[in-house]
Amino acid sequence: MSKPKLSAKDYLSQAYRIDQRINSKIEQVQSLRDLAEKASATLSDVPPSKGSRNVHRMEDVIAKMMDMESEISADMKRLLNLKHEIVTVISCVESPELQTLLELRYLCFKTWEQIAVALHFDLRWVHRLHNRALNEVELIRHC
Repeated sequence: MSKPKLSAKDYLSQAYRIDQRINSKIEQVQSLRDLAEKASATLSDVPPSKGSRNVHRMEDVIAKMMDMESEISADMKRLLNLKHEIVTVISCVESPELQTLLELRYLCFKTWEQIAVALHFDLRWVHRLHNRALNEVELIRHC
């Protein structure tokens, strides 16, 4: 069974979703670091006879941190490869104006309002240009 073809918008939005997952994992690692710091503080306050259980807990937290950091590294590599692929597709769009719009939206993750300000356009015009740009990307991806 073949995978359904993504729309141009879904294809371009993949980078944003990966970026969001990376940010989420970074927050999780920070949370695990905080937990490890608490565990080490607890470890120093516990008498030696009860310390072994907390040491194992700390090892578990550190192992989970390392696993999560490894996942982040893999996601970052995937994001870089995808962004390179998206840059290649966007560079095939003929209009520099549409290229810039696509780059701002799908590589820089700007809001529509930020894009309108950056391009000095009305928000409605930005949306119209975006539709044109997506149509071009659709044609490029089907060649």
